[in-house]
Amino acid sequence: MERTTKRTIWFVAGTIVVLAACAGFVLTLLTAKVPARDGEGDWFIYIDRDDTPDSVKVKSGLGWRWDIYNKVFSFRPRTGRYRVQPGTKCLELYRELRNGIQEPVKLVVPTSRTMERLAANLSESLMVDSAEIATALTDSAYCDTHGYTTATIPALFIPNTYEVYWDISVDKLVERMERENSRFWTAERKAKADAVGLTHEQVATLASIVDEETANNAEKPMIAGLYLNRLRLGIPLQADPTVKFAVGDFSLRRILNVHLKTESPYNTYQIAGLPPGPIRIASIAGLEAVLNHAEHNYLYMCAKEDFSGTHNFATTLAEHYRNARRYQKALNARGIR
Repeated sequence: MERTTKRTIWFVAGTIVVLAACAGFVLTLLTAKVPARDGEGDWFIYIDRDDTPDSVKVKSGLGWRWDIYNKVFSFRPRTGRYRVQPGTKCLELYRELRNGIQEPVKLVVPTSRTMERLAANLSESLMVDSAEIATALTDSAYCDTHGYTTATIPALFIPNTYEVYWDISVDKLVERMERENSRFWTAERKAKADAVGLTHEQVATLASIVDEETANNAEKPMIAGLYLNRLRLGIPLQADPTVKFAVGDFSLRRILNVHLKTESPYNTYQIAGLPPGPIRIASIAGLEAVLNHAEHNYLYMCAKEDFSGTHNFATTLAEHYRNARRYQKALNARGIR
């Protein structure tokens, strides 16, 4: 009888120890925190199309715990950018990776001069390759499905910072830009565009020229007003930035007669009215400058001889020639050819 009692006691005690060990193990699985990384606060796991469960396991740093979780749950890699904060529980991270609960990125849409350059800039923050973005934005059929041409597609983009998911597709990105474009073009802005007889693509085209003329936002409404005066009177814009675009060299500091003779629908010395589309993605300041242009009688402008980036304005050709001679003299003095 005494032996039986002892066996029972040892059995119960052993069972308690085993159960305690199992409970401790389970508790560890439920409460263990992701191993810290030296010198880091928050860090990110990027899962792309090529990742497998094994590669995600390595990126997560969960080690043997990952294998245990996988025996309970099924795992299929979901692309995305996942934030890991100090103190994040292992199981919590596993669930976020398994369920695709990712952290958005701040995507900056810059005032790029070409769609290729825009694609390169955007791809730096996204999973999608720059070539895939550029191919879509330079494809006439694709642009047409969104109501644009390859010339006017820059007007779709409103430069700003947007929150999007890192694994956003090109189609979803364009759809997001369409929503942002619609949000920008309020009834008030549409009415202002109508008042000067321009579509929103034409406003973006003129704004892109204004942006290239000066980085001085305070002067942009003056320049926009000048070009609108010329459009209204049927005078060619004769905008030097359009010549640079036609030549394909924005580094030109001096426009020569040979440049002015460049045959291109963008050369506003050769064509009347606006070019086919923006010569860059217009800034919000440029767009607002066109919509809220200064009212004046100026028809001519020339860069100031102090190289301040601002301009001398004129109402007559004679006055403009005087301004131009001063600027050319300054160019000669600096040896700019």
